[in-house]
Amino acid sequence: MRYAICFTPPPGDPLCHTGMQWLGRNSFSGEALDPPPVRGLDVHEIAFHTAVPRRYGFHGLLKAPFRLLEEADEPQLLRSLMRFAGSLEPFELQTLEIGRCGRSYSLLPAVPCADMDYLAAAVVQEFDRYRAPLTEAEIERADPDGLSAAQFANLHRWGYPYVLEEFRFHMPLTGPIGPLDMPRFEPVLKSVFAGVLERPVIVANLALFAEEAKGGPFRVHSLHPLGKIGLRRRA
Repeated sequence: MRYAICFTPPPGDPLCHTGMQWLGRNSFSGEALDPPPVRGLDVHEIAFHTAVPRRYGFHGLLKAPFRLLEEADEPQLLRSLMRFAGSLEPFELQTLEIGRCGRSYSLLPAVPCADMDYLAAAVVQEFDRYRAPLTEAEIERADPDGLSAAQFANLHRWGYPYVLEEFRFHMPLTGPIGPLDMPRFEPVLKSVFAGVLERPVIVANLALFAEEAKGGPFRVHSLHPLGKIGLRRRA
């Protein structure tokens, strides 16, 4: 089993609902969902181009998938995650927008968010003590020859290239798309998400995702609210 620590809104949130529907899978229940009806793309095109992010679920990655050390177990990880989340306060991402990450589309912060950068760095460093070292096969899958020097160092130190100074928060919406298809996808994505990107996104939890079977889909294992329990109850 592998775990990943991410941000995702709670299941009742309109952004979460829209993101899961676009990807075609409920990240909490694992249930398959019909994509939204759109003009310009058929359901088969949407299903094909969302296959990669659909496996991982609607999320913003903070700590990349990792196997537990032999001496660690899930209850320890959950206790640490609960304590860690309780030591932080919720914050806002002002707005998200449709943007490109290489050849893929994602939801990206419209303006830089220092709180999110801090959260991601803290999660990476705090929970690395639970991560089993990468295997040679896992290192090769990360395509080390295509990484910068900083990304290569991150891969070997933290198990993932795009952390700390190389981190860029994003919530993936597609896999790689060819240049001829990009002009067709971008307006559709903007239309699908138009109604839920007009207000700030409240980052009020950490989500533990789990991959129960090798190569299988990730599901939300548990949500861990940010902030002290007593303060949350009085709010």
